[in-house]
Amino acid sequence: MKTWKHDITLGGGGNWEFEYYSNNRSTSFVKNGKLHLRPILTSESIGEDAVKNGGTIDLWGNQPNMKCTANAFNGCIRKSDGENYLNPIQSALVRSHEKLSFTYGKVEVRARLPRGDWIWPAIWLLPTDHNYGGWPVSGEIDLVESRGN
Repeated sequence: MKTWKHDITLGGGGNWEFEYYSNNRSTSFVKNGKLHLRPILTSESIGEDAVKNGGTIDLWGNQPNMKCTANAFNGCIRKSDGENYLNPIQSALVRSHEKLSFTYGKVEVRARLPRGDWIWPAIWLLPTDHNYGGWPVSGEIDLVESRGN
């Protein structure tokens, strides 16, 4: 996992996706040289009732690799109260941003995309330098985006 940097946030990556991103080996790992990203139900770790009412997800953390990376859109702490649910899916958003870049060449990706509600699998190419401003002003190439359901 040294090639990848995890985003850790409840904020949905700027699109209000309803999963939350963590640095957790249940949702991201390398096996036989291949990166695996696997969504899991939040209820598996905190219980179904906590997702709906009385639960809290606090990503402020006390370790650098477990600390919230994006506070926008209430991205670092959320509470369920019966009307507002916690993000029902936990997944991984990983970047090679500071580890890999290229100017010319081709990209080959083989991926099996997950199915299910609340999932938005995507593979993007984003700029290393944001010469024209933050996302999305400096550009984005979507290799694939898919609704999970």
